[in-house]
Parts: sequence; structure tokens; C-alpha cells
Amino acid sequence: MAAAEHGKERENQGLRGEEGEEEMEEEERGDGSSEGTGQSSSDEEDEKENEAEIQRLEEQLSINAFDYNCHVDLIKLLRQEGELDRLRRARQKMSELFPLTEEIWLDWLKDEMKIAEDDSSREAVYELFEKAVKDYICPEIWLEYAQYSIGGMGEEGGIAKVRTIFDRALTAVGLHMTKGSTIWDAYREFENAILGTIQPLPGTIPSAEQQQMLNTQLERIHTLFRRQLGVPLLDMASTYAEYEEWSEEPIPETVNQNYMKAIKQVDKYKPYEEALLTAEMPKMAEYQAYIDFELKEGDPARIQIIFERALADNCLVPDLWARYTQYLDRQLKMKELVLGAHDRAVRNCPWTVGLWKSYILALERHCVDHSTITETFEKALNAGFIQATDYVEIWQSYLDYLRRRVDFTKDSSKEHEELRAAFVRALDYLKQEVEERFSESGDPTCSIMQNWARIEARNCNNMQKARELWDSIMTKGNSKFANMWLEYYNLERAHGDTQHCRKALHRAVQCTVDYPEHVCDVLLALERTEGSLEDWDAAVIKTETKLSRVNEQRAKAAVKQAILDRQEEEKAEQRKKTRAEKKAKKPKKAKPGDKRKAEDEEEDEEEWGEEAAEQPSKKHRREEQSEDNEAEEMETETGLFGRSTSFTSQARSKQKPPATKEQPRILHNPNKENITVFVSNLPYNLPDPEKQLKKVFSSCGEISQVRVVYTNKGTFRGYCYVEFTEEKGALDALKMDRQEMKGRPMFVSPCVDKNRNPEFKVFKYSTALEKHKLFVSGLPFSCTKEELEEMFKEHGTIKQIRLVTNRSGKPKGLAYVEYENEAQASQAVLKLDGTQIKDNTIKVAISNPPARKQQESQEAARSAMIPRQTYGARGKGRTQVALLPRSLHRQNTPSTTKTENGTPQTTEASSGAEGEPRKMSNADFARMLLQK
Repeated sequence: MAAAEHGKERENQGLRGEEGEEEMEEEERGDGSSEGTGQSSSDEEDEKENEAEIQRLEEQLSINAFDYNCHVDLIKLLRQEGELDRLRRARQKMSELFPLTEEIWLDWLKDEMKIAEDDSSREAVYELFEKAVKDYICPEIWLEYAQYSIGGMGEEGGIAKVRTIFDRALTAVGLHMTKGSTIWDAYREFENAILGTIQPLPGTIPSAEQQQMLNTQLERIHTLFRRQLGVPLLDMASTYAEYEEWSEEPIPETVNQNYMKAIKQVDKYKPYEEALLTAEMPKMAEYQAYIDFELKEGDPARIQIIFERALADNCLVPDLWARYTQYLDRQLKMKELVLGAHDRAVRNCPWTVGLWKSYILALERHCVDHSTITETFEKALNAGFIQATDYVEIWQSYLDYLRRRVDFTKDSSKEHEELRAAFVRALDYLKQEVEERFSESGDPTCSIMQNWARIEARNCNNMQKARELWDSIMTKGNSKFANMWLEYYNLERAHGDTQHCRKALHRAVQCTVDYPEHVCDVLLALERTEGSLEDWDAAVIKTETKLSRVNEQRAKAAVKQAILDRQEEEKAEQRKKTRAEKKAKKPKKAKPGDKRKAEDEEEDEEEWGEEAAEQPSKKHRREEQSEDNEAEEMETETGLFGRSTSFTSQARSKQKPPATKEQPRILHNPNKENITVFVSNLPYNLPDPEKQLKKVFSSCGEISQVRVVYTNKGTFRGYCYVEFTEEKGALDALKMDRQEMKGRPMFVSPCVDKNRNPEFKVFKYSTALEKHKLFVSGLPFSCTKEELEEMFKEHGTIKQIRLVTNRSGKPKGLAYVEYENEAQASQAVLKLDGTQIKDNTIKVAISNPPARKQQESQEAARSAMIPRQTYGARGKGRTQVALLPRSLHRQNTPSTTKTENGTPQTTEASSGAEGEPRKMSNADFARMLLQK
């Protein structure tokens, strides 16, 4: 009882101390009132501003309840204003949506403990503690919980309740290597306080009952010491010394053995603990290594505690939650523990569909009632996934669950009707909600409808409904794919009849585009085993007609491809010829940097030619770099088909270059590339480039020389080489890449000889999927980096913002925003996609640049299968009469082409039997006449 009074007194002293501080503050405020009303008026203004901000935050939360930062700001303001009721409601709303951090819980608990006076209010605090310990495994909260319970130990069963809380705390965090000892020490201190209350007074002899109570209490303390010494914790030596000092008897040998074993375990864990201690947040690599070690050791309790420690520091990492919940599902299988972890996982990372799917499976696995699973699914739909396919996956999981509830041996049941209604709702949801948000349903192959059709056919024997569903699937653009027809055919084959199988295959032969041969083979195989002679003849005619048409289209596409290949060869030959002519015209010695420039020009010409071949309709954007005649030469070389224009080249060859003053020539030294940077995209009208660039790069280090490159006319080409005396200067200069100079972004790249290192490319930005980086489009051209940062920083810590500009420095309306982690980026996508900036609706998505060249080549291959009629820029004219005499037409149609596997294939004009002379077309006769 004395310990109870001591705990109660300590709590009351804390309350009186806080009340005294508040009274002193009130007196100080009263004494300062004589200074005037200026401060009071300013306080009123602050209160009005805070109230306005509180109302704004509450309104914002009514629109988007999942705004985490908004919840935190609202709680902070309400606590500052002392609005206890509103503060309690705000905390409760946030705790319903998110697990609260240790700091938020401790602030909430301390506020509630201050005003808890009667037993009912203390029970409310106990309930709050129970919620707090479920969010994260936090030793500080467990310690606060146990110490608060000591204040109520004077009540009936109070001591037993305190011990229960301490035992639960030891189970939860007693294995924590660095903080677990605080719980053990507090528990022993509590039991020692109890021991002090039952000690007999000096000079008195205790009764038998008192002696038994005394022995029981001593045994409790002995047990706590022995249990603690068997657990690997830091600073175990001090605990052992304390036990030696406290115990009147020698320490048993078994305890010594357990202690030495725990010391050896500490030595094994120590490297991992030291790595965590020295690492910077979020310490994911260190935690992963620690988790792998514990999984090899195989102690479930220690595996659980290290997972919980890692999640406390990385609560927004979905992969970590997925790994933890998977371990609990497969190894521990304890209902309360497993479901609690799944619930915390989806509350921390609600945007991750995989966690919701695992949660629904876990609920079903542990036989949770149907209403709870349905409620969880509805929460998942409102979680705000970032991809349309995520909604398809969560619907599939829920529909699978509903299907497993149905007893298909009955003709009809409530569960069966609920399943059909869910299928209908799923299709409507994808069509309305998902398509409206993502401009796609996320289910192009109609996998949900296919699943429904299989259930109707196999489980319900309702082939009519299955055929209706498949008819709807085919009308959604899937009729051109062979695998879709074969899936339907297999369903008809298993549960339908031959008549519908034959009908489906005939339609498949007619509609299939990707693999028509396969569908034709299946149709012939069906008629070979089950069809009549009439059916066989019809199938043969159908398949032969289809394959003949397909082969004809492929032959035309092959001819077109051969023409394109020949045009590419002509372009390459023309480029070589033009370069040879340039070298013949300029036999002079190379001046500084000319070798590098010539290589750059050749690469620019090749790249431009490739872009022109891949994208003939795209306008070339290099006007700023062509003040001299080189731009005309480039256009003349590549042209439309890569042929040179004879008139311009002949006129230029007849012109003699004007006499210009020879520029001083300094040969480029490849041995100095590590101390040299290549600077390009500079303004052509830059006055005194050498002086300007020395001024710009002087902060990077001592400059040895600036090699400015000029044309033959003496005009600045827009690029140069900056050579430093030390390599550090060159490395610092590379950090100035894309810095603006005279209104244009200055490109700074390493100086590398591409003849010796042809694979070298300068592109410092990733072209792969980056989940922590956002791609923002639709921005107004007047939008600045500061405006973007102000808008995006509300949703996480921004590492970098990059506005995309063209070579002249003008904005393109695009930007990249990089966050610290993917969780912050996902939240920004949810909240900012589709918002307005200066009357522009922006689009925000995860950065995932497409593989452009590969996609374009695939599109070209697909389009080559279907011949198209090309028209002029103004469309199809009224007449298609050719104005060029037929005798002057030239056709470069090759006699042979190559198929996909490389074997030669003759065209229709040369498809005769071997040994027969090939028939000559009109184009062949015209070619012969022109050659003569």
C-alpha cells in the first residue's frame, strides 16, 4: 500500500507542479498588463489567425481525409490554442486513418493523464494506452503505460494489473537490445518497492503468513534477475553486478551458464547494433542485414522484434511490411498478431494494393466474419491506388473470396447472388470510376469478365451467360488476338457444343491478326476429328483464303521494308561522300578543338538522319546552332530520302571560299581530358567568349586555358574547351551543367575522345522507372522552380526539382520532382494530379520514360503489315492522275526480300517455278530504257 501511495503522490505532485506553473504564468501575464494594450491586441490577432488556419485545415481534411501533414498541423495548432475537445476529436480522426508516431501518442497520453482524476477517466486513459501499444512496438510507450498503472495500484486488483502490464511489456519489447533493459529495470524497481512495504520492522519476528509473503516476493525478484540475465541485452555486466550485490546467496550455476550464453549472443548481435547506431536514417540496408541474420538464427521472438524496430523507422516502406506479414502468415499464424500486423501495414501504406490483397486473404484464412472482410475491401477501394491495374487486382482478390463462399451444389443461394452482383459492380466500377481517373480500365484483356464466364460455364452450367460475356469481351478490341479466341474455344470445347466451337473458330480465322496460322490449324484439327466433308471443305477454303491474304500483306510489308533499308543505305553512302568532300576541301592543319568539333558534327548528322528516318513528320530543332553554311549542308545531305541535291552542292563547289584570317591553332591533347571540360550551347553572339568563360569558371579552380572554337569566317561556334590545372577544377565545373548564361542553358560535359571511347554518352538522368520521382506536365511556361517547390513540398521532403527546357533555355511546360522516398511521391500523385496552376491543369505521374526507339520500331513493324495510301500535306485530292510521264517513273522494287528468319523469299512477280524465265514488269522495261 505504501508503494501505491508513493505512486499516487508522485503523480499528484506532477499535476500540482504543472498547475503551479500555469498559475505563475497567469500572474506574469497579469503583471504585464500595465504595459499597455499593444501586446493583448497582438495576441488577439494571433488567435484570429490561428483560428482561421484551424478552419482552413479542417475544411481541407473534409475534402481529403488522407492528408497526413494536414492532420499533424491541425493537432499542433489545437494543442497550442488549448482546445482540448477539438484536439481530442482531431487525434481520434487521425488515429482511425493512420498509425500515430511515438511523439504524437506520448503528447496525447500526457494531455489525457493531466486531466484524469476519477476512476472512469483513468479507464479511458488505459484504453488509450491499449490503442497506442498496438500501432508500433515502442518501449517508451510501454514504460509510460506501466508507470501510469502504478498510480492505480491502490485499487482492488491494482498490483496484479501492474504486473500484467509489465509482463506484456517484457513480451513485446523485453528483447529490444538497446531499450529492453529499461522495462526490466522498472519492473524490478516496482517489485523492490513492494518488498519494502512487507519487510518486518527491526526487532520484530514476522508471522508465518508474513514470512511466506516475504519469501514469495523475494522469489519474484530473483526470477526477474535470472530471466533478464538470460536475455542478450546491452550492459548486461552491470545487471549481473547488481544481482550479486542484492542477492544474499551465491548465484546458481545455471544462471551463470545462461548469462555466459547471452554474452556470446550479444557479441554476435553487436556488429549489427553498431551498424544501426552509426548509420543515417532510414537505415534500410542495415535493418535488412539484421533481419536476414535473425531469420537464419530462427528465433521467432527475436525475428518479430527486429521487424518491429525496422518498421518503426521505416513505416512507409511497403516491401518491408510485405516481408513481415508474409513471415507471420507462414510461420507464426497467430490470429491477433497476424491480423494486427496486416491492419497496420495497410494503414501505413494504403496505396500498395499487394498489402490489401494479403490482408483480405489473412482475414479469410482466420475465419473473420463476412462483414469485416467486405468493410476492409471497401476501405481498399477508397485507398487511392496510383495505377488502374491496382483496382483490377483488388477486385479480383475480392471476387475470388466471394467465389469460395458459394456452394455451387445448390441451384441458388444468397452467396451466389452476391457474387453475380459483385461481378456487375466490378465492371461498372472499372468503366466509370477507374476509366474516368486513368483514361483506361486497367483490364484490357477483360480478365474479370473471363473469370466470370468460366464460373458460369463450369460451376453453374450456364453456357448462354458465358457466351454473352465472351461476346462482350470480343467487342472490346480483343477479336484480333488469337489467344482470346482460343480461350473461348477451349471453354466451348469443355462445356459447350461442337456447333459453337466451329462458329467461334470461323470467326477467329476471319478476325485474327497476330497468329492466323495457329487459329487455322485449330479449325482444321476440329474438322478432321468431328466435321463432315462439307465442313472440311468450308474450313479449307476459309483457311486458304485467309492465309493467302496474310501472305500477300506480309509480302507487301517486306517490300516496303526493303525499300526503307535501301534508302538508309543510300543515306549512309551520301553522308560518307559528303564527309569525304569536306575533308578534300579543307586540307589545312587542324586548329584547337577542330578534331572534336568535326566528330561532333558527324555524330550530329548521323543522329539527325536517324531521327528523320524514324520520325519524318517531326520538325528538326537545331536552328540555333547553324549560323554558318553547315546547316544548309546538313539539310542537303539528309533531305527526305537521304539524297544530296546536285544543284546546291555544285553551286557551292564552284564558289571559292572567301579569304579569312587564319585563327591560331592549338592541337587538342588527349592526355589532358581528365582536367578538361567541353562547354556547349553557348550564345553565338557572346562577346569575348574566352574572358566571359574564365569569369564563369574561375570559382571552380585555376584555369590553364580556354580553347574557343571559331568558324572559318572567325565567328564563334557556340562551344569551347576549358582546361584546368587540376582534376578537381574539372569535376567542380561539371556541377555547373545547365547553368543559365545569357538566357540559354550552358551544357558542361566531360571531354572524351569518342574515337577511343565510342560507347561514352553524357546523360545524367535515369531513363528507367523511378518511384520516388514525379513527372509533371501541362505546366504554364511562366511557372518557376520556386512555385513548384512551394506546391510540392507539402507532401514530403524534396531532393531536387528540374524544369525541362529546350536548347535555347525556353521552358517546355514539363518538370521532374524528386522526393526522398516513393511513399511521399505516391502521396503527391494522389493529391496534385489534375490540380490547377495559373489556369493550366497539370498532370502528375511517377517518372517512367518510355523506351522510345523500341516502341517506334514496333509500331513501324505493325503498321508495315497494313499498306497505307500516302497523300500530300493537304490530304487526298480530287483526282489521282499522275502528272509524271510513265516512262520516267523509277521503281526500286527489289526482286527478293528477307523474311523474319532471314531466308530469301520471292515476290509475287517472281513466284514462278525454277528454271522458267522471270516475267518482266513495266517498271523493269522502264529501268532498261533508262540504263541505255
